[in-house]
Amino acid sequence: MDLLQSYAPDDASSPEEAAASSPDSSPLRLPSKSTAPAVDDTALALSAAASASRPLDPSLHLVAFNPTADQLWAPVLGPQHPHAPISSASGNRNHKLGHVEDAAVLPFLFDEQYNTFHRFGYAADPSGLHIVGDAAPQAAEPDTVYNLAPSEHKRRRLQSKEDNQDGPLPPEAKNPASDEWVLHNKQSPWAGKKEAPPAELTDEQRQYAEAHAAKKAEKEARGEGKEKAEVVVKSTFHGKEERDYQGRSWITPPKDAKAANDHCYIPKRCVHEWVGHTKGVSAIRFFPKYGHLLLSASMDCKIKIWDVLESRTCMRTYMGHSKAVRDISFSNDGTKFLSAGYDRNIQYWDTETGQVISTFSTGKVPYVVKLNPDEDKQHILLAGMSDKKIVQWDMKSGQITQEYDQHLGAVNTITFVDNNRRFVTSSDDKSLRVWEFGIPVVIKYISEPHMHSMPSIALHPNSNWLAAQSLDNQILIYSTKERFQLNKKKRFAGHIVAGYACQVNFSPDGRFVMSGDGEGSCWFWDWKSCRRFKTLKCHNGVCIGCEWHPLETSKVATCGWDGVIKYWGLKFGQKGCLRCLEVFHDKPIHEG
Repeated sequence: MDLLQSYAPDDASSPEEAAASSPDSSPLRLPSKSTAPAVDDTALALSAAASASRPLDPSLHLVAFNPTADQLWAPVLGPQHPHAPISSASGNRNHKLGHVEDAAVLPFLFDEQYNTFHRFGYAADPSGLHIVGDAAPQAAEPDTVYNLAPSEHKRRRLQSKEDNQDGPLPPEAKNPASDEWVLHNKQSPWAGKKEAPPAELTDEQRQYAEAHAAKKAEKEARGEGKEKAEVVVKSTFHGKEERDYQGRSWITPPKDAKAANDHCYIPKRCVHEWVGHTKGVSAIRFFPKYGHLLLSASMDCKIKIWDVLESRTCMRTYMGHSKAVRDISFSNDGTKFLSAGYDRNIQYWDTETGQVISTFSTGKVPYVVKLNPDEDKQHILLAGMSDKKIVQWDMKSGQITQEYDQHLGAVNTITFVDNNRRFVTSSDDKSLRVWEFGIPVVIKYISEPHMHSMPSIALHPNSNWLAAQSLDNQILIYSTKERFQLNKKKRFAGHIVAGYACQVNFSPDGRFVMSGDGEGSCWFWDWKSCRRFKTLKCHNGVCIGCEWHPLETSKVATCGWDGVIKYWGLKFGQKGCLRCLEVFHDKPIHEG
């Protein structure tokens, strides 16, 4: 410090200088100087000013400066090609009219504002800050259709009613005891009783009214205006005589009727056609054990029985249902049969005389009817109904003795197994249920996610297997033993039955499985190998039913929705039809 003071000039004798040169004063501050080289920033300022005002070319992929938001969203300057497509070069446009922003609005809030706008004429925009519409809300916080008080609703309704009226209401309209009040008050229960004077009809209206009145009078004169009377049960016999010279009934089976061969063979040709039903045939059944008669139920509300062995004509027609007949079932001896119709009635018929012995109904549509196969229980009737129940009647007393109500859909089939001690039912709920006869408790419930509804089930002649027609175009086989397991090794497919309750059946010897399909064909499979043997083109519409003759081992009857019943065999009969032949062989078959 002393050395620095020695460099002071000699004339520094002023008090300020003395104070500055004293040891207690602050150190000497040297002037600051930048060591950076001098740069001319004129060009930089000019480029920044130019970039701020320069338009941005939207076709560039590289921008040499940082553009502002206004520059990014500015419209494109200059003319546009008239045929150029709308692209990003034309600005931020996602619609032909400009830019549309997405707004997330709850459906309830949108419906609230939508109904408010159509009801009151105003609504809040999605931001909730502004009101849109021609009408202005009366309150600071606008009301909506959902938060108005009932009194406000009533006041606005009355105000709208007054605004819509042509002129002012008369004073009597405000008095509830007057007729004018009844006419103008639409909420009154007597509003429809009083009517204003009718306007004068035009000539065209008058002619129409007169024609309508004349037509109505004509219907009443014919009795069509009244309700239809109950269906009269009647039966017509079409044969030559009901009893032969020995006094035997026409339903008596021939004495020489017996099976000619133990082995069954696939039929090849149509040997006869029964034509008599005016609508589709829904079911056919051979006479038990002998098959000399064939019973058919049709959608024309009639049931017919046909001779199979001799004349092959219609023997009797049974008329007792007012709607289409759904199912039929013979008793063990064939002297009686059941019929179920869409008129919600089950009728028990005498096959010979055509008389209705008894009628049963629960008010629901019966889909399947069956008698207990035991000889001592032929008076017990089981019916699967549309209300998910299986109803059991005692036909002697006419009373319902049991109800099985575990299904979740309409019951389609009833099949007795295990020496008639149990029965299996299928339903629209895509399940199979096994019941002990007389006990309304399910002992076996079969339902899998891959299962479909099974509208037809047949029992194998050896009583060990069930064939179930599944609506996924295949026939599944279930065991009738204790576990009722699915036999995965046996599966019959190839036909199209989806949507149709086509019947599945077995040959009497159990060697063949047959089924109709939705395209009018009848399919035959081998039971052991599951291979398709033959396909017969049988009907123009759906082939809904097929039955194998119990004694004639190569004869099959089919029915379809074309109203025709066909009889198939190996040889031509008196009325053969070559046009029905359509045979597909997978391998040669010995036909005897």
